[in-house]
Amino acid sequence: MNNLLVYVMFLLCGFEFPQGKDPDLILKKVVDTFSKVKDYVVDVQVKVDVDFIKVPETKAKIYFKQPDKINFESDGFAMLPKEGINFSPLSFLKNNYTALFQKEEYLDNHLVSVIKIIPSSDKGDIVLTTFWIDQSYNIIRKIESTTKTNGTFTIDLKYDEGNKDYWLPSYMIFGFNIDKMNLPKSLSGQAESESNKNLGKTAYGKVYITYSNYRINKGISDKIFEKKKK
Repeated sequence: MNNLLVYVMFLLCGFEFPQGKDPDLILKKVVDTFSKVKDYVVDVQVKVDVDFIKVPETKAKIYFKQPDKINFESDGFAMLPKEGINFSPLSFLKNNYTALFQKEEYLDNHLVSVIKIIPSSDKGDIVLTTFWIDQSYNIIRKIESTTKTNGTFTIDLKYDEGNKDYWLPSYMIFGFNIDKMNLPKSLSGQAESESNKNLGKTAYGKVYITYSNYRINKGISDKIFEKKKK
């Protein structure tokens, strides 16, 4: 059924998706670029802007190790949906999919290739993901993903283009529908209570993450990613 859907999309969108570029090759180059980073530790500052909820700015630390190990540590409370922590292209491409090259356009003065990813199986949560890829550096500048349970979220990535050895973001904006996203129970209750007081308003939120002091390929123990027993 899913394969039939992909075939129909090809037929209906033949003029929308020109075949001048190979989307799989473009994605492979992005993965190859990111794969140069075996692991990293980075300090982050998290600012949350969510309708009806007041959340203080938080400083934290993120640990990452290929292919998909990630750990988030903070002394205080930090609201950061898991979808917004891991920007690795591998997290979106780990299962079988069909890739479609849509078009080229400019995004923040950068020429990007727009590629849509359709999962081959309907068992996962993600229905459709769109990448805006800068082929000059083989990096992702924007992601939009539609899910079955968490609505649609976007990830905008900014880079320090002075460091071309490892392309990791210096700034991220994660946008989501708060009524769709899985939030901690304390915040979910607060959001529901405040939403009842503000009926008719759009429950939309953004998380702004500033990255600094990257430590790349220094080696990280697997123990860092083990869940702590309560």
